Amino acid sequence: MIVPSTPRVRRMVSEVWRPLTVLFIWDVIVTVTYFVLPFKAPSLPLTLFGSAIALFLGFRVNSAYERWWEGRGLWGLMINASRSLARSTIAFLHDDEPGVVDLKRTIVLRQIAYVHALRCRLRKQDPAPEVLRMLSPEEAQEGLSRQNVPNGLLDGTARRMAEAQRRGLIDTIQQTQLERVLVDIANAQGGMERLKNTPLPMQYRFFPEIFARLFCVALPIGLVESLGWATPLGSTVAGLMFLAILRIGDDLVDPFANDDHDVPLTSMCRTIEIDLLEAIGDEAPRPLEPVKGILW
Repeated sequence: MIVPSTPRVRRMVSEVWRPLTVLFIWDVIVTVTYFVLPFKAPSLPLTLFGSAIALFLGFRVNSAYERWWEGRGLWGLMINASRSLARSTIAFLHDDEPGVVDLKRTIVLRQIAYVHALRCRLRKQDPAPEVLRMLSPEEAQEGLSRQNVPNGLLDGTARRMAEAQRRGLIDTIQQTQLERVLVDIANAQGGMERLKNTPLPMQYRFFPEIFARLFCVALPIGLVESLGWATPLGSTVAGLMFLAILRIGDDLVDPFANDDHDVPLTSMCRTIEIDLLEAIGDEAPRPLEPVKGILW
């Protein structure tokens, strides 16, 4: 996620410079052809076309931003649920019982491993190194042996809580409260997987893009008679606006794609790791800092 509040023109141009270069060359060709050849530019209803295309692009960008914001909201819920799970586990399990300290530590470390595994799953990365960083190979095996690694880790945490209830370490009311937190975590994961696995409908992706590009092609033809030799400049600036809006929709449609504009999953997982390690008295790493204005 780009952190600075003021956008940089160079970064914006770098996103669209290739199609913008092609558009500028086309604008020059149209302008030279108009003045060199007996060419009469047709009268095009550019205002009508531009208004319709802007409406299409507006729907597309709004839909993409709603997906991005929902992804950020689901990870906010994940952060809160992880803190609640650690807090309730530490409060409910008393250290005077044998093995309780190890059980509390295991549940907290499993939750840290879970969020890192979920991040890797959403970004289509291998979760094994992150899981093994927090858990022993024996603890990690039941999760890594599953196709859905984070769900396997969550199932293992639920079994440990049920075992604690059977041993009398927590009562049924406390188990129910802990299970409610696990349900919230599972619901948040399901929402993230829905966003990741369900792209925007083809109509939202294809038609706005093809119409915007056709408009950029027709733009110099309609402007050359009024702008003259300034057509390449005016048409390219107008095309930059449409191409930038197209790019915004592409960048936001998948909030977990691990590029500059996506939800900063690594930073949020680090936040969870810090909070939970400090809750059990372990040394915690430092928060992630932006790299060249980007928080990953």
